[in-house]
Amino acid sequence: MTVLTLGSLSFAAPWALVGLGVLPALWWLLRTTPPAPRRVRFPPVRLLFGLMPREESPARAPPWLLVLRMVLVASLVAGAAEPLVNAASWLRGYGPLYLVIDDGWAAGADWPARQAMVRGLIDQAERERRAVVVVTTAPGADRRPALALLSPGDAGLLLEALVPKPWASDRAKALQALFALDAAQPGHVVWLSDSLDGGGAASLVRKLGALGTVTVITDPPPRQATVLRPPAAEGEGLRIIAERPGTTGAMTRRLRALAEDGRLLARRQLDFADGERRAETLLVLPAELRNRLARLEIEDATSAAGVVLLDERWRRRPVGLVSGQGAMAEQPLLGATYYLERALEPYTELRRGGVAELLSHQLAVLVLADPGPLEPGERRRLEEWIADGGVAVRFAGPRLVDNPEALLPVALYHGDRAMGGALSWERPATLAPFAGNSPFTGLEVPGEVTVRRQVLARPSLDLAAKTWARLSDGTPLVTADRRGRGWLVLVHTTANAEWSDLPLSGLFVDMLRRLVGLSQGVAAAPGGRPLAPLETVDGLGRLGPAPADALAIAGDVFEDTVPGPRHPPGYYGGSGGRRALNLSPSLAEPRPFPRAGASAMTYGMSGETALKGWLLGAALVLAVIDLAASLALRGLLRRWPAVLVAAAALYAPEAYGI
Repeated sequence: MTVLTLGSLSFAAPWALVGLGVLPALWWLLRTTPPAPRRVRFPPVRLLFGLMPREESPARAPPWLLVLRMVLVASLVAGAAEPLVNAASWLRGYGPLYLVIDDGWAAGADWPARQAMVRGLIDQAERERRAVVVVTTAPGADRRPALALLSPGDAGLLLEALVPKPWASDRAKALQALFALDAAQPGHVVWLSDSLDGGGAASLVRKLGALGTVTVITDPPPRQATVLRPPAAEGEGLRIIAERPGTTGAMTRRLRALAEDGRLLARRQLDFADGERRAETLLVLPAELRNRLARLEIEDATSAAGVVLLDERWRRRPVGLVSGQGAMAEQPLLGATYYLERALEPYTELRRGGVAELLSHQLAVLVLADPGPLEPGERRRLEEWIADGGVAVRFAGPRLVDNPEALLPVALYHGDRAMGGALSWERPATLAPFAGNSPFTGLEVPGEVTVRRQVLARPSLDLAAKTWARLSDGTPLVTADRRGRGWLVLVHTTANAEWSDLPLSGLFVDMLRRLVGLSQGVAAAPGGRPLAPLETVDGLGRLGPAPADALAIAGDVFEDTVPGPRHPPGYYGGSGGRRALNLSPSLAEPRPFPRAGASAMTYGMSGETALKGWLLGAALVLAVIDLAASLALRGLLRRWPAVLVAAAALYAPEAYGI
C-alpha cells in the first residue's frame, strides 16, 4: 500500500483525498439551493398575521452554513485518508513481519507499553499488507500451537488476548519452531524483549538474522524489571534484597509490607547506588505486626518476581521460658535455658518469667525447662491457655523425677532411666529416624547425638500415636497430646547437656523451630503429602484464585519446585497450613539484554498519532450542528430538542474514542 508523506503528516489511504475535488461543486450546489420555504396553513387572517416586512426565505443559504458544510465534507474525506502525524516506519524490506514477544514474568514490568508497541507494528503491517508470524517465548500450560503466516487482523486478535506469564521464558525452545517454519521467507524480525538476557540471547539474535533485519526493543533502565528476593531473618528484623539488571545511575524503589487483608504494615526505600545491582534494607516490625505479614512487593513492579509471599517460616512468635533454676552466671553452660535461648533467639521473641507472669501477655509458645511443681492456680491457667490454642513444651529433669504430676501428655514411671553410667549395663542410646506422623519428619538425625538419661513413659494404647520421636531402642523421646486447640509436649530429657548431647546439635534448633511452628497451626513438614494450589500470582503480580490447570506439589519436593505452567507461584497447602512458592528464588541474577547484531529501540519511542478518529468525530459533531441549524432556520427547533442535540454533540467525540 502506498503511503503519502508530507513532512510529519502521512496518509495511509491517500486515494481518499481525491474526494476533496468535489468541494467546489458542492460549494456551488449548496450556494444556489435555498432552504425549504415555511408552510403556513390557511385561513387568510392567520397568513396576514405572519407577514413580516423583512424577507424570511433567502434565495441562498447563509455563508456560515456553507462554510460549516464544506468543513464537514473535508473532515470526512481527510478522515477516510487515515492521516498520521509522525508516522512510524519501523519495518524494513518487503517480506513478512516476524514478531518475537517475550511474555514471561519480566514482561509484566511495563505491559501497557508492549501492547502499544504491538498495536503500532500490526497497524504498519496492515498498511503495507504484510503477513505476520507471532512467536511467544514463555511456555504455556498447553502444547504450543504451530506457527503460520497470519493476516494483520488475525495477528491483532491473537495478540489482544496475550498476557504475561508468572514464570520465566524459554526462548531457545520457542524459536525452534520459527527456524523450522516451512513458509519462512526474508522479512523483518522485531523482538519485543523483556530487557533481560536470560542466557544465550546474543546467539539467538544472530540466528534470527537469517530471516532478515532484526530489531530488538527493550525497556529504558528505570522501567526494567526488578527482582525481589525472599527475606532472611537477621536479629529482630528481616533482611530484604532487591536486584536490577543494569548498574548505570542511581535509582530508588519503594517496598511495601502488606497483611493478608491488603492493609499496609510498613514501607521502606530500596536505594540502588550508581554502579550497583543490589539494594538492601532491614525491615523491623513488632512481633504482632510481623505475624500478620503476608506479602512484600515493590511498588508499581507489576511482575511476579517483584512480589514475595510469606508463610509461617517468616513469622516471629513470642516464646516464654520458665525454669526452676536461677541464672547461673558462674556456669552458664549448665543452665537449664542456656541452649534454649541460643536456639530460639534468632527466630522468635523470647520472654522470661514465671508461668502467671508470662501468660498475662500475648504468647504463642511456653517452654518449661523442668520448673518443678506448679501452683494450682498456675496449672489451671496453663490448661486453659493450652485449650485456647497455646503450645506448652516441657523438658524433663531432676524436679520432674522427684515431683511427678498429672499435667503431662503421657503417664510416666517413677524415677528415671540411666544409660552408660558406671552402674549401668546399657550404652547411651542414639535417636531413631522420625516417623511419618511426626512434625519432625524430614529432619536428618545425626549419628553422634546420644541420650544418657530419660524419663520413661508408661505403656498405653495411644502411646504410639502420641510419640513424635524415639530412641533407637524404641522408647519415646518426645511425646505430645492434643488439648483443645493447643498442644502439650514433653521432651523426655533435659534442655541442657546434662542428660544428652541433643542440645549441642543443630537438630535441637530444627526441632524447636518445628515445635514453635505448631503455635500457628502449621503441622510441620508435609512429608510426601501433596499440597494443592490455593491462590496463585499472575504475570502482573496479582494474587488470585488458582487456575484450573494448576497441579498439586508433593510436600517432599516443594522446596525444589521451580514455578512453571503446571505449578505457578502462589500459596499451596490445605487446612493444616499453607506454603508459599515464590518465583524469585529460582531466578538467576538479572542481566541486561545484549544488543549485538541488531538495531535497538526502546518502548514508547514512537510519537505516531492517528487523526482518523478525531476527524470523523469532528465530522459527526458538525453534522449535528448542521442539522440543528437547518431546523432552526425552518422554525422547527424547540427548547427540548435543542437539549437533545447539544447532548448528542457532546457525546459524539466519545463514540470515536477521542
